[in-house]
Amino acid sequence: MQKRTVQRGRPAGSTTFDAELAQAFGAAVRALRTERGIAQETLANLAGVERSHMGKVERGEHQPTLSLIIKIAGALECSSAVLMRRTEELLGVVKS
Repeated sequence: MQKRTVQRGRPAGSTTFDAELAQAFGAAVRALRTERGIAQETLANLAGVERSHMGKVERGEHQPTLSLIIKIAGALECSSAVLMRRTEELLGVVKS
C-alpha cells in the first residue's frame, strides 16, 4: 500500500465563501436593523464589532462566523434562528 502525501490548504479553485449566502444574510441583518430603527454603528457597538466590519457583513462582503451571528442576533434582540429564517426566505429556501 502506497502512502499518500498530504497537501496543505484547499484544493485549487475551491473556496469557503458563498457570496449569495453572505449577501442574503447581510440583507436579513439590514432589514431587521432598520425595522428596529437601529443605526449600523449602534448595532456594531451592541454586537462588539467595528462599524466597518458590520458594514461588510450587511453588504455581503464578509461571511460571519457562528459567534458573530449569535452576537448580531443578541444585539438585534432576536434569536439566531430568526436571522437564519430571514436569510433562507431571501434565498428562496423556505416560503415566508
